[in-house]
Amino acid sequence: MRSIDDLASDLSFTKARTGDARTVTFLPEPERAARRYTVISADDHVVEPPDTFAGRVPVRFADRAPRIVERSDGSQAWLYDGQELPNVGFNAVVGRPVEEFGFEPVRFDQMRRGAWDVDARVADMDLNGIYASVNFPSFLPGFAGQRFALLTPDRELAMATVRAWNDWHLEAWCGRHPERMIPCQIPWLLDADVAGAMIRENADRGFKAVTFPESPAAHGFPTLHSGYWDPFIEACAETGTVINLHIGSSGSSPTTTDDAPPDVTGVLFFGYAMFAAVDWLYSLYPVRFPGLKICMSEGGIGWVAGLLDRLDHMLGYHAMYGTWTFDLTPAEVMQRNFWFCAVEDPSSFDQRDRIGTGHILLESDYPHCDSTWPRTQAVIEREIGHLPADAVRMITWENASRLYRHPVPAAVQADPDAY
Repeated sequence: MRSIDDLASDLSFTKARTGDARTVTFLPEPERAARRYTVISADDHVVEPPDTFAGRVPVRFADRAPRIVERSDGSQAWLYDGQELPNVGFNAVVGRPVEEFGFEPVRFDQMRRGAWDVDARVADMDLNGIYASVNFPSFLPGFAGQRFALLTPDRELAMATVRAWNDWHLEAWCGRHPERMIPCQIPWLLDADVAGAMIRENADRGFKAVTFPESPAAHGFPTLHSGYWDPFIEACAETGTVINLHIGSSGSSPTTTDDAPPDVTGVLFFGYAMFAAVDWLYSLYPVRFPGLKICMSEGGIGWVAGLLDRLDHMLGYHAMYGTWTFDLTPAEVMQRNFWFCAVEDPSSFDQRDRIGTGHILLESDYPHCDSTWPRTQAVIEREIGHLPADAVRMITWENASRLYRHPVPAAVQADPDAY
């Protein structure tokens, strides 16, 4: 495996980075996409704007909480408790030619404004035909908020920073366009009892989901099998809070050998979703908490049917292992408790009945290099436009609306041009 932090600092990882990393070309403004579908994207990202923490942390932490600083080389960086985090954009490359794709940008003015400005984001959603969106953190917190806990020894500062991010996300990002944004919090990772209490508190405030590490043990936290996370899991199940397991949230990406070309990592990136799904399944949390909702964010769906077949094959070995002693099979529990997000998985939609049509979501992954923006509507038409109307409706918006309890107005359900 390769550390995502190492990848982000490796200037030779992509072809674009072997040249001038400051080269920034913005493509011509796209025309508004023709809308055939009402769409909820279950996976997009936000680049935290420079004022994210301003006025949201206690005064005593103001100088140590994250803030943007200008560097001598002309780039910008986040400064958090004395540590510089230079990757302010982290692959926020929509609107630029693929030849320039890398882990940059290193300045806010090198990004399309929709990466970090919510009004501009909604305008880009309108261009792309996306009605509503779940937004994950970027490089500063980490995909599951882990950096806030791991980069400072001061727990009070870490807690203040986590709370400030959640306040900003709920109030300034989602709160400005509540019909278009689905609130997803970052968790407190240093104490499971406190984490559970925060889930309940934030559910009352309007959060519908939490982003959590695929494998907390990869960050040095207790494993899923230790029982440590019980209070957190119980709170999520009781409040209906969806646990989003975003690919890469454990801080690493699969590869084969140290000298393998970067394409190997790029192709295998989805692989940890399958590993994480099996780990969470056999943690038995979905068995102990039947109402638990787990979403495999940005992992694709191509592997799901094959894994279900493998789980059924393993039924004959249950007596040997002694772990699974329940009435439902592992495959049945996976089909009940897990949801899966498709980016571009054209052949996999033919397996929708095996996966569970009601558990497939779509995503646009704005503003990352995997994003289908501004052509998401066309991609949907090409990949699932031939499916029965009820399946298309479920996959494009209905499944996400139910999972995240985010209503879609009747007018928008009937007419994608109604917003």
